[in-house]
Amino acid sequence: MRGQDTLVIMATGSGKSAVYQVPGIHLNGIVVVISPLIALQHDQIKALEDVGIGAVAINSQQRKRDLTAAWDRIRSGGAQFVFATPEQLTDDEIASALDELNVALLVIDEAHCISAWGHDFRPEYLRLAGVRRALGNPPIAALTATASPPVRQEIIQRLELRNAHVVAGGFDRPEISLSLEHVVDAQDRQRRVVEHILELNGPGLVYAATRKDTHAYADALAQHGLRTASYHAGLRRSARDEVHNAFLADEVDAVVATSAFGMGVDKPNVRYVVHAAAPDSLDTYYQQIGRGGRDGDPTTATLFYRSEDLALARLFTTQRPDRDMLRSVMTALHDDSPQRLTALRKHLGVRGRTYINAINLLERADVLHSTREGLVARDVSVDESIDRAIDITRQGEEFDRTRVEMLREYAETAHCRRQLLLGYFGELTDTACGNCDRCRSGSDTRPTNAGPFDLGAKVEHEEWGTGEVIDTSTDRLTVRFERHGYRTLSVGAVTRHQLLATRSKQ
Repeated sequence: MRGQDTLVIMATGSGKSAVYQVPGIHLNGIVVVISPLIALQHDQIKALEDVGIGAVAINSQQRKRDLTAAWDRIRSGGAQFVFATPEQLTDDEIASALDELNVALLVIDEAHCISAWGHDFRPEYLRLAGVRRALGNPPIAALTATASPPVRQEIIQRLELRNAHVVAGGFDRPEISLSLEHVVDAQDRQRRVVEHILELNGPGLVYAATRKDTHAYADALAQHGLRTASYHAGLRRSARDEVHNAFLADEVDAVVATSAFGMGVDKPNVRYVVHAAAPDSLDTYYQQIGRGGRDGDPTTATLFYRSEDLALARLFTTQRPDRDMLRSVMTALHDDSPQRLTALRKHLGVRGRTYINAINLLERADVLHSTREGLVARDVSVDESIDRAIDITRQGEEFDRTRVEMLREYAETAHCRRQLLLGYFGELTDTACGNCDRCRSGSDTRPTNAGPFDLGAKVEHEEWGTGEVIDTSTDRLTVRFERHGYRTLSVGAVTRHQLLATRSKQ
């Protein structure tokens, strides 16, 4: 209500929608809600309309007649809430039409999609700071269920939130029992995954690494009498919707899916989440296991792990920017600035995300910037612009590789898994959870500090800069550095060579 930018990190089902809906009905102007899922938009619109609040959607799936009717309602004042996908809002004509209508609040749901790490990344989210400027700079409310401190900072920076008020709920989900099983090869993995699931009571989710694996596990489980369905991005939309609806209606015991399944699935009684292989990061892992036990009842999360799994995750950290596209964009903008995003796309004769990715990367490299009139090139040569963009890419790769290594830390720790997981998300605790395989086995004998470096200590490294100790043991500690990611260091080496200076203690 005070017009302050806000980042809200709260678990699904905890009332994030009320954060913008309650103040939204009192604002003098419309509320634009950006959501990546059209199905989720429909659910939110129905909830608002059921209590007499006007709401409409603007998306590419609408027929022309329905789209015209939606715009008529907006212009006549019959709709206070307007839902759209990020792809729609990056259309210059739609943004200009909304700008004429006095946008009082811009809401960005699933804001973690702005992070370039993880399967939920949507490059169009990176254009939303420019969309805000095109709409007259309304305040932003950014919402997400899960965001580690680096992702929070990325959201704030890339949305250009001003003096952001951050509201973060607790990340702990004590009802989820955590465990990990080491496997030796593919055959051992499939046998043990199937045997494990047959011992559990559903319904449940099983995440597999590939589309082929989703069908293999679904077929293997079906042979034992379970009602199963596979789900991945290669299926037709109608087939994906059928699986989604069947799962919500308890018509299947287990959905075996790639990471394509999950966002927008709010099913309270998921009793287990099994990962047949390691995901790409702890960010993804916590998002996915968080889909279990939303009714508060006990649920299990089991990761079947082989160190070789991380090779694929490391491969995904390698970014390959399109140099030709970078050169084309910068050359065009040097010849004629400013240019609208859509107009520049047409001028270059390009389509798809390669173009959006190039624009985003060049903006991050600070060689072009968005204004209300369009994209403007800075006074930097085309060649230097490309070099700066490539350098930004390399820095991102370095940070992303440290996230992969944190997944290894989680898998191979001898101590409480929940402590490490919560520390990764910035929620530090020196109390073992009692509900993970390490705690149940009695192997967690972790000290509450590692020498002079207490849990939560602020430290500084000569090369990596400032950071925070997020995990400790007798012989090593893990630090989250603000600019260089996660590093696990030997306590002995740190002490002998004075690698870290303690800045302050929590």
